[in-house]
Amino acid sequence: KMIHSMRRSAQQLPETEIERILQEGSHGVLAVCDGDEPYAVPLSYVYEKGHIYFHSAVTGHKLGAIASNNRVSFCVVGRDEVQPERFSTRYESVIAFGRAAIVTDSTLKRHALEMLVQKYSPGYQHNGKREIEQEWDHVQIVEIAVQHCTGKRSAQ
Repeated sequence: KMIHSMRRSAQQLPETEIERILQEGSHGVLAVCDGDEPYAVPLSYVYEKGHIYFHSAVTGHKLGAIASNNRVSFCVVGRDEVQPERFSTRYESVIAFGRAAIVTDSTLKRHALEMLVQKYSPGYQHNGKREIEQEWDHVQIVEIAVQHCTGKRSAQ
Protein backbone atom coordinates (compact mmCIF):
# COMPACT_ATOMS: atom_id res chain seq x y z
CA LYS A 1 0.00 0.00 0.00
CA MET A 2 1.35 3.40 -0.94
CA ILE A 3 2.09 5.78 1.92
CA HIS A 4 1.17 9.31 0.92
CA SER A 5 3.57 12.10 1.78
CA MET A 6 2.20 15.11 3.61
CA ARG A 7 1.47 17.98 1.23
CA ARG A 8 2.41 20.67 3.76
CA SER A 9 5.44 18.99 5.32
CA ALA A 10 6.28 22.05 7.47
CA GLN A 11 3.19 21.18 9.54
CA GLN A 12 4.32 17.58 10.10
CA LEU A 13 4.80 16.59 13.74
CA PRO A 14 7.96 14.91 15.02
CA GLU A 15 7.72 11.35 16.35
CA THR A 16 7.81 12.50 20.00
CA GLU A 17 4.74 14.71 19.46
CA ILE A 18 2.92 11.90 17.66
CA GLU A 19 3.58 9.59 20.63
CA ARG A 20 2.41 12.28 23.10
CA ILE A 21 -0.88 12.81 21.26
CA LEU A 22 -1.52 9.06 21.06
CA GLN A 23 -0.77 8.71 24.79
CA GLU A 24 -2.84 11.68 25.95
CA GLY A 25 -5.84 11.62 23.57
CA SER A 26 -9.21 11.19 25.26
CA HIS A 27 -10.74 9.30 22.32
CA GLY A 28 -10.06 8.31 18.75
CA VAL A 29 -12.02 7.50 15.62
CA LEU A 30 -11.55 4.03 14.18
CA ALA A 31 -12.08 3.73 10.42
CA VAL A 32 -12.65 0.32 8.87
CA CYS A 33 -13.51 -0.96 5.40
CA ASP A 34 -16.87 -2.73 5.30
CA GLY A 35 -17.07 -3.96 1.72
CA ASP A 36 -17.57 -0.82 -0.38
CA GLU A 37 -18.82 1.16 2.62
CA PRO A 38 -16.44 3.04 4.88
CA TYR A 39 -17.37 2.92 8.57
CA ALA A 40 -15.89 5.18 11.25
CA VAL A 41 -16.70 5.00 14.95
CA PRO A 42 -15.44 7.09 17.90
CA LEU A 43 -14.14 5.12 20.86
CA SER A 44 -12.05 5.11 24.02
CA TYR A 45 -8.59 3.60 23.70
CA VAL A 46 -5.14 3.22 25.18
CA TYR A 47 -1.80 3.38 23.42
CA GLU A 48 1.30 1.43 24.41
CA LYS A 49 4.52 0.77 22.49
CA GLY A 50 3.18 0.95 18.95
CA HIS A 51 -0.16 -0.67 19.75
CA ILE A 52 -3.63 0.81 20.19
CA TYR A 53 -6.12 -1.16 22.30
CA PHE A 54 -9.87 -0.67 22.64
CA HIS A 55 -12.69 -2.73 24.09
CA SER A 56 -15.71 -3.99 22.25
CA ALA A 57 -18.73 -6.22 22.65
CA VAL A 58 -18.15 -9.75 21.38
CA THR A 59 -20.09 -9.08 18.16
CA GLY A 60 -20.89 -5.98 16.14
CA HIS A 61 -20.36 -3.91 13.02
CA LYS A 62 -16.70 -3.00 13.57
CA LEU A 63 -15.72 -6.58 14.46
CA GLY A 64 -17.42 -7.91 11.34
CA ALA A 65 -15.61 -5.37 9.18
CA ILE A 66 -12.25 -6.15 10.82
CA ALA A 67 -12.82 -9.89 10.29
CA SER A 68 -13.20 -9.32 6.54
CA ASN A 69 -10.47 -6.67 6.17
CA ASN A 70 -8.11 -5.99 9.07
CA ARG A 71 -6.57 -2.83 7.57
CA VAL A 72 -7.68 0.17 9.64
CA SER A 73 -6.85 3.76 10.42
CA PHE A 74 -7.27 5.49 13.76
CA CYS A 75 -7.44 9.27 14.17
CA VAL A 76 -6.76 11.18 17.38
CA VAL A 77 -7.25 14.95 17.66
CA GLY A 78 -4.93 16.36 20.29
CA ARG A 79 -6.01 19.97 20.11
CA ASP A 80 -8.90 21.73 18.39
CA GLU A 81 -9.27 25.46 19.05
CA VAL A 82 -11.48 27.35 16.62
CA GLN A 83 -10.20 30.89 16.01
CA PRO A 84 -13.18 32.69 14.47
CA GLU A 85 -11.42 36.04 14.05
CA ARG A 86 -8.71 34.32 11.97
CA PHE A 87 -11.12 32.12 9.98
CA SER A 88 -9.00 29.25 11.13
CA THR A 89 -8.45 26.51 13.71
CA ARG A 90 -5.41 25.71 15.83
CA TYR A 91 -5.18 21.94 15.81
CA GLU A 92 -2.93 18.94 16.12
CA SER A 93 -3.87 15.44 15.08
CA VAL A 94 -2.46 12.00 14.39
CA ILE A 95 -3.62 9.31 12.02
CA ALA A 96 -2.29 5.82 12.71
CA PHE A 97 -2.47 3.10 10.08
CA GLY A 98 -2.22 -0.59 10.87
CA ARG A 99 -3.85 -3.96 11.19
CA ALA A 100 -6.46 -4.84 13.79
CA ALA A 101 -7.01 -8.18 15.50
CA ILE A 102 -8.97 -9.53 18.43
CA VAL A 103 -6.67 -10.23 21.37
CA THR A 104 -6.86 -13.92 22.23
CA ASP A 105 -4.13 -13.98 24.90
CA SER A 106 -5.87 -13.58 28.28
CA THR A 107 -2.84 -11.91 29.91
CA LEU A 108 -2.73 -9.21 27.21
CA LYS A 109 -6.53 -8.84 27.33
CA ARG A 110 -6.38 -8.25 31.10
CA HIS A 111 -3.44 -5.83 30.74
CA ALA A 112 -5.30 -3.78 28.12
CA LEU A 113 -8.48 -3.67 30.24
CA GLU A 114 -6.47 -2.57 33.27
CA MET A 115 -4.79 0.16 31.19
CA LEU A 116 -8.25 1.38 30.13
CA VAL A 117 -9.36 1.48 33.78
CA GLN A 118 -6.17 3.38 34.73
CA LYS A 119 -6.66 5.93 31.92
CA TYR A 120 -10.40 6.57 32.25
CA SER A 121 -11.07 5.76 35.93
CA PRO A 122 -7.89 6.56 37.86
CA GLY A 123 -8.34 5.90 41.55
CA TYR A 124 -10.97 3.23 40.89
CA GLN A 125 -8.67 0.30 40.08
CA HIS A 126 -10.21 -1.95 42.75
CA ASN A 127 -13.72 -1.46 41.35
CA GLY A 128 -12.27 -1.70 37.85
CA LYS A 129 -10.79 -5.13 38.54
CA ARG A 130 -14.19 -6.29 39.79
CA GLU A 131 -15.83 -4.90 36.64
CA ILE A 132 -13.27 -6.71 34.46
CA GLU A 133 -14.11 -10.02 36.18
CA GLN A 134 -17.88 -9.48 35.83
CA GLU A 135 -17.68 -8.52 32.14
CA TRP A 136 -14.81 -10.83 31.11
CA ASP A 137 -16.90 -13.08 28.85
CA HIS A 138 -18.86 -10.17 27.35
CA VAL A 139 -15.96 -7.97 26.28
CA GLN A 140 -13.25 -8.27 23.65
CA ILE A 141 -10.05 -6.31 23.29
CA VAL A 142 -8.99 -5.30 19.80
CA GLU A 143 -5.35 -4.50 19.17
CA ILE A 144 -4.16 -2.31 16.33
CA ALA A 145 -0.54 -3.02 15.45
CA VAL A 146 0.49 0.43 14.19
CA GLN A 147 2.50 0.25 10.96
CA HIS A 148 2.94 3.99 10.43
CA CYS A 149 1.57 7.33 11.60
CA THR A 150 1.23 10.83 10.32
CA GLY A 151 0.93 13.81 12.62
CA LYS A 152 0.06 17.37 11.72
CA ARG A 153 -0.46 20.72 13.42
CA SER A 154 -1.80 24.02 12.19
CA ALA A 155 0.70 26.54 10.84
CA GLN A 156 0.06 29.20 13.51
